[in-house]
Order: sequence, then C-alpha cells, then structure tokens
Amino acid sequence: MGDTHDTNKNFLETVKFDEKGLVPAIVQDYESGKVLMMAWMNRESLQMTLEKKKACYWSRSRNKLWLKGESSGNMQSVHDILIDCDGDTLLLKVSQIGGACHVGYHSCFYRKATEDLSMEICDTLMFNPDDVYGKQH
Repeated sequence: MGDTHDTNKNFLETVKFDEKGLVPAIVQDYESGKVLMMAWMNRESLQMTLEKKKACYWSRSRNKLWLKGESSGNMQSVHDILIDCDGDTLLLKVSQIGGACHVGYHSCFYRKATEDLSMEICDTLMFNPDDVYGKQH
C-alpha cells in the first residue's frame, strides 16, 4: 500500500508542518465529541504533548510554547492524537478541565449564526476571564 496507509512510519515524521513549522490541531472533547477549539502546534509542542499527555500548543501571538491551562488552570488531558489522510491536520481528543475558550466558554465555538445573520450564544460560560486573566486579557 502507499504512504497514506503506512502505519510503520514514525508519527512525528508523518506530520507535514507548513512553511512556518506549524500544523493546525482541532481539539475535540473525548466523551461528547464537541469541538472545543483549534490551535497551532510546532514539532516541539507536539512532542511535548505526546510525552506528557497534556495539550501544549504554539502561540503565534506570543511566539512561544503554550501549555493549555498554564494561566487559567483549564488543562487538557490528551487521550488520542489523530492525523488526517494528508498528514497536515491533527485531531486531539481531550478531557477538558473547565472552559477551553479564553473568554470563558466551554468551547471557542460558542456563537452561532441566526436566520437574520446576527449571532446567539450557544454554549455554557464556565468562568469569568477577568477573574482568571485580569482585566487586560
């Protein structure tokens, strides 16, 4: 069989990082299947996640590794890491402690479009971000 079915390859060597050394990671609740967030990973953050089973990402805005929950306590325990058929997108299945979203919701996808093209909240507020990050988050 071709490369796409080869499970004998090293997982890290299979990941196709972009020109900036990043790969998108979709994060899903392990039990409910709900999509919690999307983040970026570089090789170092992926390796750390694989080793520690705690989600670690690459923060493009801060230009540094970001252990999910390091400020808020809203950690992600990683159950599975899957890779898509092209090798250029990851799916992390996690147990989320508290909210995944930095504005306090369980999921970053907490708003949905309505018929009149406005938005409505469709998720649970888990914490007050001002209490967790201060007023300037």
